[in-house]
Amino acid sequence: MNNTSKPLLPSAKPHSPSLFSELDIHHFKNGTLYNLYEKLGSHLTSWQGEKGAYFSVWAPNAESVSVIGSFNQWDPKANPMVFREDQSGIWEIFIPGVVKGDLYKYYIKSKANGIVTVKGDPLSFLWETPPKSASIVWHLDYTWLDKEWIDNKEKNNCLNCPWNIYEVHLGSWQRKKEEANRFLTYREIAPLLANYVKEMGFSHVEFLPVMEHPYYGSWGYQCLGYFAPTSRYGTPQDFMFLIDYLHRNGIGVILDWVPSHFATDGHGLGLFDGTHLYEHADPRQGYHPDWGSYIFNYGRYEVKEFLISSARFWIEKYHADALRIDAVASMLYLDYSRKPGEWIPNKYGGNENLEAIAFLRTLSETLYQEFPGIQLIAEESTAYPLVTRPVYAGGLGFGFKWNMGWMHDTLFYFSLDPIYRKYHQNRLTFSAWYAFQENFILSLSHDEVVYGKGSLLRKMPGDNWQKFANLRALFSYMYFFPGHKLLFMGGEFGQWDEWYHEKSLDWHLASEGFHKQLQSMVKYLNFLYKSEKALHANNFSPNGFYWIDFSDYEKSIISFIRKSPDEKDHILCVFNFTPVPRLNYLVGAPFAGFWKAIFNSDAPEYGGSGLGLTKGEMASPLVWQGQPYSLSLTLPPLACIAFKKTHEDKLEN
Repeated sequence: MNNTSKPLLPSAKPHSPSLFSELDIHHFKNGTLYNLYEKLGSHLTSWQGEKGAYFSVWAPNAESVSVIGSFNQWDPKANPMVFREDQSGIWEIFIPGVVKGDLYKYYIKSKANGIVTVKGDPLSFLWETPPKSASIVWHLDYTWLDKEWIDNKEKNNCLNCPWNIYEVHLGSWQRKKEEANRFLTYREIAPLLANYVKEMGFSHVEFLPVMEHPYYGSWGYQCLGYFAPTSRYGTPQDFMFLIDYLHRNGIGVILDWVPSHFATDGHGLGLFDGTHLYEHADPRQGYHPDWGSYIFNYGRYEVKEFLISSARFWIEKYHADALRIDAVASMLYLDYSRKPGEWIPNKYGGNENLEAIAFLRTLSETLYQEFPGIQLIAEESTAYPLVTRPVYAGGLGFGFKWNMGWMHDTLFYFSLDPIYRKYHQNRLTFSAWYAFQENFILSLSHDEVVYGKGSLLRKMPGDNWQKFANLRALFSYMYFFPGHKLLFMGGEFGQWDEWYHEKSLDWHLASEGFHKQLQSMVKYLNFLYKSEKALHANNFSPNGFYWIDFSDYEKSIISFIRKSPDEKDHILCVFNFTPVPRLNYLVGAPFAGFWKAIFNSDAPEYGGSGLGLTKGEMASPLVWQGQPYSLSLTLPPLACIAFKKTHEDKLEN
């Protein structure tokens, strides 16, 4: 607790005002009040001519609650709160003289054996920078300048828009090495990140959780401040500026959000009023064995309101375009990461968490109805059905789902020495069989470059040249395969080291040799992906993809077609996943005429050998691989080449 104090302020007025109407309380008690951030917490206001702050907190099992802070010398007797007599469990008070920047906590004496807890405010808009733990009285006033983006949000964020996402951890994207390796602030990073993302051609930025978290090494995934951006990088207004700046540069913003579990730190949500208020009491339901954290009790309506209010808050107050929901699988299954006897079945005897499923459906229905143009993204690692299908059709209602199966199989394949790939080609091609069951995002995320897994570049086999060639082939495969795209920072220029949250990316590499050339190729692929409807507008429809051939496992060669929704444009993609060039290799083609070359990952400007370079090829009337025509190609080593055929060309032929 911070010992900073101000002179003791006058006691609260005997009849404090309330931000809750009778209708609010009705909705709160029915589990449908989703704007809690406008009611609970601290709010600067005036009452009877005096300026101050209104405080309210949900603590139904408390015997007494006081606001302690820098304005009353942290004295539990100075400002006792008033308990509402409507069975809501809410305590409230108006304290005159409180100003923006004042520190505070709640001093709670429980009915449960007189346990005393000292807690931060669950609805606080700002917290002290950890390891300090007091809440800070703040407001959310900000003049937004992103009207053009907001007016076009539905156009920018639609399902079939091009989503090629750059995943970023704010504390380690760049740092001020010359200033003791300090963090960049939200305002410092805004122009640097916006300019880089815009130049590279990414459509959206996804931030690892920015919500306040006690332990920096959790990367934000063990959160406590569900209504506050971390103060490590600045104030709420500073974070608003960052999002505003990205929007004004045509870049969407995705926020990672963690309703699956929360940190156990003493000033947080756990045992909030001396009882298990936010979490389940039984550790078989309320404690996460993998992460040492508490699990929310989704069956409690106040908890459901708290979480939906949090999600709504980041969209309404911070203009987030999408929320990526972390660890959805751990929410869906009661036996997630548990042995027999370590979990409690649902009322039907099954392992599905029915309350969490109902919560997710309510969340998606509520947010999509109220905020057209936003998206919800599920990080869901199992085969749970209908994740991205509407609730009315029996689904969970998400817009997108990370394709974890594609990621695991693809990285396994590319980590193999090419001599062994022919035995595992099914690992590369299998995901095509389920590619359209959900609205998938192909993710090469932060999880794949930490904890000894090695960077993407280090996963690649072979010498230096082959490592880069393999990585170019991997990125090419991701960009041409059906599904939206996500790439974690540093991958785009071939970071050698694993990601480490305590240091900046090795940006000097981006100006050197193969790294610079790899970055140049990713930039080209980003713009190609966004400009070609055949590569993004049909990502979730089997009409936009078909195999030419996946059976040549001996040579580790595959080929497929991507086509636009109107079928005017067809893109033929051919991959050679061995270091052996293939000359005069026949590939089937659906149309006669000239196929224009649009990409070669082996081009010299990308660090390649320059094999297979051509302006295009004429299809011959030789039936091949089930197609009426064929192309005779030079396939460069460890590379992808792509050709485009337009509808107009077909008519001419």
